[in-house]
Amino acid sequence: MLFLASAVKLIAEIALMAFVGQWLLGLIAGRHRDSNLFYQIFCILTRPFVKAARLISPRIVIDAHVPLVAFLLLALAWVVATLTVISICVEIGVQACR
Repeated sequence: MLFLASAVKLIAEIALMAFVGQWLLGLIAGRHRDSNLFYQIFCILTRPFVKAARLISPRIVIDAHVPLVAFLLLALAWVVATLTVISICVEIGVQACR
């Protein structure tokens, strides 16, 4: 169970950092962001989470807001996974958790 919670936490952390990187690079590159190689890599990394958020969210949510929904869902998953890891580590002991 600890391995599963740690894996979910790790995936959420990587995806959240990709979202933050995509957002920051979008701010820096401006309207030319679609031709930026690193922005395209960030888009590839975040695309599965955006598609999953589109499937979960109702149709009233416009497409421009779906990445924000994905980010918030990932943040919630990270918080839940972190609390789960902490809970498991407290149960089995901190030394066994390392």
